[in-house]
Amino acid sequence: MAAQSSFPPGGTWFDSLKKSFVNVPVDSANGDAISTSDFLDAAESLTSLFDLLGSVAFKPVKNDMLGNVKKVRDRQLASPGDSSNLQSLVLNELKTKQHTATEGLLWLTRGLDFTAQALRHNTSNTSDELSTSFRAAYTQTLKPHHSFLVKPVFSAAMSATPYKKDFYAKLGAESDQAKVKEELGRWLACLEKQVGVLNQFLARKECKW
Repeated sequence: MAAQSSFPPGGTWFDSLKKSFVNVPVDSANGDAISTSDFLDAAESLTSLFDLLGSVAFKPVKNDMLGNVKKVRDRQLASPGDSSNLQSLVLNELKTKQHTATEGLLWLTRGLDFTAQALRHNTSNTSDELSTSFRAAYTQTLKPHHSFLVKPVFSAAMSATPYKKDFYAKLGAESDQAKVKEELGRWLACLEKQVGVLNQFLARKECKW
Protein backbone atom coordinates (compact mmCIF):
# COMPACT_ATOMS: atom_id res chain seq x y z
CA MET A 1 0.00 0.00 0.00
CA ALA A 2 1.33 3.43 -0.88
CA ALA A 3 2.28 5.69 2.00
CA GLN A 4 -0.21 8.46 2.74
CA SER A 5 1.35 11.90 2.69
CA SER A 6 0.15 15.30 3.91
CA PHE A 7 2.65 17.35 1.95
CA PRO A 8 2.69 18.61 -1.65
CA PRO A 9 4.65 16.94 -4.46
CA GLY A 10 8.33 17.69 -4.02
CA GLY A 11 7.77 18.44 -0.34
CA THR A 12 8.41 16.45 2.82
CA TRP A 13 6.78 15.85 6.20
CA PHE A 14 8.84 18.76 7.52
CA ASP A 15 6.90 21.14 5.24
CA SER A 16 3.68 20.13 7.03
CA LEU A 17 4.87 21.24 10.48
CA LYS A 18 3.24 24.27 12.08
CA LYS A 19 6.62 24.96 13.72
CA SER A 20 9.97 23.25 13.32
CA PHE A 21 12.65 23.02 15.99
CA VAL A 22 14.89 24.62 13.37
CA ASN A 23 12.92 27.84 13.87
CA VAL A 24 12.74 27.86 17.68
CA PRO A 25 14.76 30.82 19.04
CA VAL A 26 17.47 29.92 21.56
CA ASP A 27 19.03 33.04 23.08
CA SER A 28 22.69 32.23 23.66
CA ALA A 29 23.19 35.69 25.20
CA ASN A 30 20.58 34.89 27.84
CA GLY A 31 21.62 31.48 29.14
CA ASP A 32 20.28 29.65 26.07
CA ALA A 33 16.75 30.79 26.91
CA ILE A 34 14.26 28.88 24.75
CA SER A 35 11.15 30.65 23.45
CA THR A 36 8.15 29.06 25.16
CA SER A 37 5.52 29.54 22.45
CA ASP A 38 7.80 28.42 19.63
CA PHE A 39 9.07 25.39 21.51
CA LEU A 40 5.58 24.21 22.47
CA ASP A 41 4.38 24.65 18.88
CA ALA A 42 7.37 22.63 17.64
CA ALA A 43 6.77 19.88 20.21
CA GLU A 44 3.10 19.75 19.28
CA SER A 45 4.03 19.53 15.60
CA LEU A 46 6.45 16.69 16.31
CA THR A 47 3.63 14.50 17.64
CA SER A 48 2.32 14.01 14.08
CA LEU A 49 5.41 11.82 13.63
CA PHE A 50 3.71 9.20 15.79
CA ASP A 51 0.80 9.16 13.32
CA LEU A 52 3.29 8.25 10.58
CA LEU A 53 4.38 5.27 12.64
CA GLY A 54 0.92 4.01 11.83
CA SER A 55 -0.10 2.04 14.91
CA VAL A 56 -2.67 2.73 17.60
CA ALA A 57 0.02 1.53 20.00
CA PHE A 58 1.67 4.94 19.63
CA LYS A 59 -1.48 6.83 20.66
CA PRO A 60 -0.58 6.75 24.39
CA VAL A 61 2.91 8.06 23.55
CA LYS A 62 1.43 10.92 21.53
CA ASN A 63 -1.24 11.72 24.10
CA ASP A 64 1.32 11.74 26.91
CA MET A 65 3.44 14.28 25.04
CA LEU A 66 0.45 16.48 24.18
CA GLY A 67 -0.71 16.36 27.79
CA ASN A 68 2.65 17.68 28.92
CA VAL A 69 2.58 20.43 26.27
CA LYS A 70 -0.78 21.50 27.71
CA LYS A 71 0.58 21.67 31.28
CA VAL A 72 3.34 24.03 30.21
CA ARG A 73 1.03 26.09 27.99
CA ASP A 74 -1.54 26.45 30.80
CA ARG A 75 1.12 28.01 33.00
CA GLN A 76 2.20 30.30 30.16
CA LEU A 77 -1.38 31.49 29.68
CA ALA A 78 -1.87 31.98 33.42
CA SER A 79 1.33 34.01 33.84
CA PRO A 80 2.46 35.28 30.42
CA GLY A 81 4.76 37.97 31.82
CA ASP A 82 6.93 35.35 33.52
CA SER A 83 6.82 32.78 30.75
CA SER A 84 8.39 34.19 27.60
CA ASN A 85 11.06 31.50 27.78
CA LEU A 86 10.93 28.03 29.31
CA GLN A 87 13.59 28.67 31.90
CA SER A 88 11.81 31.75 33.23
CA LEU A 89 8.49 29.89 33.27
CA VAL A 90 9.96 27.11 35.42
CA LEU A 91 11.77 29.32 37.90
CA ASN A 92 8.77 31.59 38.38
CA GLU A 93 6.34 28.71 38.79
CA LEU A 94 8.55 27.09 41.43
CA LYS A 95 8.58 30.38 43.38
CA THR A 96 4.83 29.90 43.86
CA LYS A 97 5.42 26.43 45.38
CA GLN A 98 3.67 24.86 42.37
CA HIS A 99 5.33 22.48 39.91
CA THR A 100 2.67 21.24 37.47
CA ALA A 101 4.22 22.92 34.43
CA THR A 102 7.77 22.19 35.55
CA GLU A 103 6.96 18.50 35.90
CA GLY A 104 5.17 18.63 32.55
CA LEU A 105 8.25 20.14 30.91
CA LEU A 106 10.46 17.49 32.51
CA TRP A 107 8.34 14.70 31.04
CA LEU A 108 7.98 16.49 27.72
CA THR A 109 11.76 16.80 27.51
CA ARG A 110 12.14 13.10 28.27
CA GLY A 111 9.66 12.27 25.50
CA LEU A 112 11.46 14.50 23.04
CA ASP A 113 14.80 13.01 24.07
CA PHE A 114 13.37 9.54 23.44
CA THR A 115 12.23 10.57 19.96
CA ALA A 116 15.52 12.28 19.15
CA GLN A 117 17.64 9.35 20.32
CA ALA A 118 15.51 6.86 18.37
CA LEU A 119 15.88 8.80 15.14
CA ARG A 120 19.57 9.51 15.71
CA HIS A 121 20.21 5.81 16.34
CA ASN A 122 18.32 4.88 13.20
CA THR A 123 20.08 7.37 10.95
CA SER A 124 23.49 6.43 12.39
CA ASN A 125 22.89 2.67 12.22
CA THR A 126 21.59 2.27 8.70
CA SER A 127 21.07 -1.49 8.91
CA ASP A 128 18.87 -1.31 12.04
CA GLU A 129 15.09 -1.38 11.79
CA LEU A 130 13.03 1.23 13.64
CA SER A 131 12.01 -1.22 16.36
CA THR A 132 15.66 -1.68 17.36
CA SER A 133 16.28 2.07 17.43
CA PHE A 134 13.13 2.88 19.39
CA ARG A 135 13.79 0.14 21.95
CA ALA A 136 17.34 1.38 22.48
CA ALA A 137 16.12 4.95 22.92
CA TYR A 138 13.35 3.89 25.31
CA THR A 139 15.84 2.04 27.50
CA GLN A 140 18.07 5.12 27.67
CA THR A 141 15.39 7.76 28.27
CA LEU A 142 11.87 6.95 29.46
CA LYS A 143 12.08 3.39 30.79
CA PRO A 144 14.04 4.23 33.99
CA HIS A 145 11.27 6.67 34.97
CA HIS A 146 8.23 4.54 34.07
CA SER A 147 6.25 2.39 36.48
CA PHE A 148 5.70 -1.31 35.88
CA LEU A 149 2.17 -0.44 34.71
CA VAL A 150 3.34 2.02 32.04
CA LYS A 151 6.31 0.06 30.69
CA PRO A 152 4.20 -2.56 28.85
CA VAL A 153 2.21 0.20 27.09
CA PHE A 154 5.36 1.79 25.70
CA SER A 155 7.00 -1.55 24.99
CA ALA A 156 4.01 -2.47 22.83
CA ALA A 157 4.53 0.71 20.83
CA MET A 158 8.20 -0.11 20.29
CA SER A 159 7.21 -3.46 18.81
CA ALA A 160 4.60 -1.87 16.54
CA THR A 161 6.97 0.33 14.52
CA PRO A 162 6.74 -0.05 10.72
CA TYR A 163 9.54 -1.21 8.50
CA LYS A 164 12.22 1.41 8.07
CA LYS A 165 11.65 1.84 4.33
CA ASP A 166 7.92 2.38 4.85
CA PHE A 167 8.48 5.01 7.54
CA TYR A 168 10.96 7.05 5.51
CA ALA A 169 8.60 6.84 2.51
CA LYS A 170 6.05 8.69 4.67
CA LEU A 171 8.56 11.49 5.31
CA GLY A 172 8.96 12.12 1.59
CA ALA A 173 8.68 10.51 -1.82
CA GLU A 174 11.28 7.98 -2.90
CA SER A 175 12.69 10.51 -5.35
CA ASP A 176 13.05 13.06 -2.53
CA GLN A 177 14.89 10.89 0.01
CA ALA A 178 18.07 12.98 -0.26
CA LYS A 179 16.00 16.02 0.72
CA VAL A 180 14.37 14.05 3.55
CA LYS A 181 17.78 13.06 4.89
CA GLU A 182 19.03 16.65 4.76
CA GLU A 183 15.94 18.12 6.44
CA LEU A 184 15.80 15.36 9.05
CA GLY A 185 19.44 15.99 9.92
CA ARG A 186 18.89 19.72 10.37
CA TRP A 187 15.67 19.27 12.38
CA LEU A 188 17.16 16.54 14.54
CA ALA A 189 20.28 18.57 15.36
CA CYS A 190 18.13 21.49 16.57
CA LEU A 191 15.89 19.16 18.59
CA GLU A 192 18.93 17.54 20.21
CA LYS A 193 20.42 20.94 21.08
CA GLN A 194 17.23 22.14 22.76
CA VAL A 195 16.76 18.87 24.65
CA GLY A 196 20.37 19.15 25.84
CA VAL A 197 19.82 22.70 27.08
CA LEU A 198 16.67 21.65 28.95
CA ASN A 199 18.21 18.51 30.44
CA GLN A 200 21.06 20.57 31.83
CA PHE A 201 18.71 23.27 33.12
CA LEU A 202 16.20 20.89 34.73
CA ALA A 203 19.02 19.06 36.53
CA ARG A 204 19.94 22.23 38.43
CA LYS A 205 19.20 22.40 42.15
CA GLU A 206 16.84 25.36 41.80
CA CYS A 207 14.66 23.37 39.40
CA LYS A 208 13.85 20.67 41.95
CA TRP A 209 10.67 20.60 43.98
